[in-house]
Amino acid sequence: MLFSNATIAQLLASVIALLIAFTTHEAAHALVASNLGDTTAKRLGRLSLNPLAHLDPLGTIMILVSGFGWGKPVPVNPYNLRPHGRLGMGLVAAAGPISNILLAYVFAAPFRAGLITMDMMRGGMLVPALGQVLLTVVQLNIYLAVFNLLPVAPLDGYRVAVGLLPPNWAYALSRTERYGPLILLFLILSGGFIRFDLLGATLVPVARAILGMVLG
Repeated sequence: MLFSNATIAQLLASVIALLIAFTTHEAAHALVASNLGDTTAKRLGRLSLNPLAHLDPLGTIMILVSGFGWGKPVPVNPYNLRPHGRLGMGLVAAAGPISNILLAYVFAAPFRAGLITMDMMRGGMLVPALGQVLLTVVQLNIYLAVFNLLPVAPLDGYRVAVGLLPPNWAYALSRTERYGPLILLFLILSGGFIRFDLLGATLVPVARAILGMVLG
């Protein structure tokens, strides 16, 4: 067989987790933008829990291949936001990663309550399947949140940093925006270039620490 049952189960769990994580992340951007006065995303159908409204083809492929990815950017007019400008954009940007961490906490409830344990996931049929889906949702949401908080354009962390930093620092960071995609690509591929996974070394310890707190 080309794929084992375990491989198929993991793939299905990853697809389910991906749809939940990206949909919640992008819908949270649209919701906060709408609440702050800009209805651009709402008018374009992005204030929705329909995954098809939010999935970005390349971002989806990247997260399946490398573990890191992104959804379709939510359009926001910063001039309509209250507070407007960079602070408003920072609040909208922060909504995505925050929603993923909250979602991870909710889906981790059965583990914290002891209803599902790692020992239980190694036996039987129903509990391992359910536990695998829940655990994958939790892990993917945490990794997605931590990855998106990197202060590199076009990730959410860039907008959050520009919105919260003092004006001089924010201006200095904003000058790197045009190079953001190249910086991000280098970080993702750094393991192949310099034999050291910069992204993994930075994000994995943080994500594991949050995962430990969320699972209890």
